[in-house]
Amino acid sequence: MESFTLTRKEMAYLLLALAGKSDKKPIQVLQSAWNNTHKTDADKGEVLPAFLSTTLPPIIEKLIKGSELKGFSLHEIATLGQLIEYSNLSITSMQNWVKRDFKPFFESPKAGKKYSLNQAALLFIIDDLKSNLDFESIRRLFDIVFNKPEDDSDDLVGPIGLYASYTSMFEELDANNDQLLDITGHLKGNPHQELLTEQVLRSAADQFAGMLPNLTARQREAVRNILLVAVISIQTSYFHSLARRYCNATLFLIPD
Repeated sequence: MESFTLTRKEMAYLLLALAGKSDKKPIQVLQSAWNNTHKTDADKGEVLPAFLSTTLPPIIEKLIKGSELKGFSLHEIATLGQLIEYSNLSITSMQNWVKRDFKPFFESPKAGKKYSLNQAALLFIIDDLKSNLDFESIRRLFDIVFNKPEDDSDDLVGPIGLYASYTSMFEELDANNDQLLDITGHLKGNPHQELLTEQVLRSAADQFAGMLPNLTARQREAVRNILLVAVISIQTSYFHSLARRYCNATLFLIPD
């Protein structure tokens, strides 16, 4: 059986749709995500068999049925997180984050007895940033962007907005990278120049931060830097995942 997977950008768009901040419904986001990974099946006219062989966790089944969810349990957030490509999110880690490491941001669920969509986004952001940063550094960044944990109104940018910004930025850069790089990882036609330099990343982060309204120059710089850190952290997660896969392949396929 095949697992249902989402890119980080698709997960961000799902949260935006659930929050009513998108022109798409949650099921449309899920349909688009599934179609993006099954274009070959569509071309062969084998969409139904491919979908029937896809494992759907209960939370995805709820969304397919049109359930209006404004919050999730911790187990549901963990399940969603495990659908994200090369993510290693676990329920145990999240329990530690909400009860200890990032407790002020999760003092109490904000959607009845469940955690809000913004709190779910925060957990996904923590999972990304921990690839490169210690928890104290992440907390200090959160203090800058989100100010008072208990008050969403004073955020420079909300958690879902931040998550959507840096995941969109990453996928845009990643797509450009695939188009312009040769197999050696250098610019086509210029084998001595790297594409994703610090300047390129910073320019993209400046552009995304510039879309956010009502920020001072200092606040915009802070958001830009966090976007930059987050994009680099996603790339780090990818390399960590790749290293684990090669290690597992070696241990499994090559006998002693």
